[in-house]
Amino acid sequence: MAKLEAASTAYLAQTMRVLSNWGCLLVSGDLGKANVMTIGWGLAGPLWGRTFFIVAVRPSRYTYMFIEKNGDFTVNVPSRDMEKIVDYCGSVSGRDHDKFKESGLTIVSSKKVTSPIIYECVVHFECKVEYATDVEPRGLPTDVITECYPHGDYHRLYFGEVLATYADEDAAEHLPT
Repeated sequence: MAKLEAASTAYLAQTMRVLSNWGCLLVSGDLGKANVMTIGWGLAGPLWGRTFFIVAVRPSRYTYMFIEKNGDFTVNVPSRDMEKIVDYCGSVSGRDHDKFKESGLTIVSSKKVTSPIIYECVVHFECKVEYATDVEPRGLPTDVITECYPHGDYHRLYFGEVLATYADEDAAEHLPT
């Protein structure tokens, strides 16, 4: 079992702050065809003696089919100057737009998974899906159903084991807060 890498530990707390305040960019697919979406919900840390990044993706999202097909994804932490890109990637669908091209993002090969990383981002987590489960309305608080699922489009939670974590050390010092 992979232990929590020093790089993972160093960036997890910062990444959780960025995720909850700004959002991160999730990518799944391959260099030939991939999609990027903004995520604002997720969890990361130790589970089952390994390091995991858990992300929530609705079946209606274009990224869903890529994760289902490939069984992996990357979480890419943007720098402060990428706020408009993060907003854009969360406001249009990859079915209708080439979000990489339209926002000036460059995808490059990952080290351990098929899904690429975003070159312009400052921290990268490469994740292999080890488990997935669907959010069930039974047992959810009524306000969560009302606020988060008014149309019943419940998320699938992907438990991605973090196989690699790395960063642009200079740029990582300037993560959004």
